[in-house]
Amino acid sequence: MRIDTFVQSSRRILRLTGLGLVLGLLPIAQSAAQEVRIGVVSIERILRDSTPAKLSQQKLEQEFAKREKQIQESANKFKEISNKLERDATVMPETERQKRQREIAELERDLQRRQREFREDLNQRRNEEIAGVVERANRVIRQIAEAEKFDIIFQEAVYASSRIDITDKVIRALNTPAR
Repeated sequence: MRIDTFVQSSRRILRLTGLGLVLGLLPIAQSAAQEVRIGVVSIERILRDSTPAKLSQQKLEQEFAKREKQIQESANKFKEISNKLERDATVMPETERQKRQREIAELERDLQRRQREFREDLNQRRNEEIAGVVERANRVIRQIAEAEKFDIIFQEAVYASSRIDITDKVIRALNTPAR
């Protein structure tokens, strides 16, 4: 008798738990039945196609053009001096050849240092410019999400249907001059 009572009360507990579970999941099921708006944005396309990104690129090119030209001129000068030493090394006295080799080595170290500093400075400025464009894009994305009642917007996806891709809207909004 005790086993029967235990089995019956276990069944009652299971039925009540199942009923509680169904009643607890009912609001979740109702909200899941409502439409969930999802969007996707490609930051890569925004950085490639938007006017602010293109303007940032032009700004960087102008900012670093003079320095890049100077480094290119130094590289050409270095190559010219190296070629001259290579041509004249066989007829040059040993001490003169060693002196020129040291000068060329010094020029090469200086050129490499300047190139490295240039790349570092350019990368730092590029990252700053990209951060500014991305920050502005994120504000526009939030505005679009709120205005069009999106529940979530993802940045970058392995695959996204064109139906949920709002990148073009974001680019159009970024390209519109601020009022």
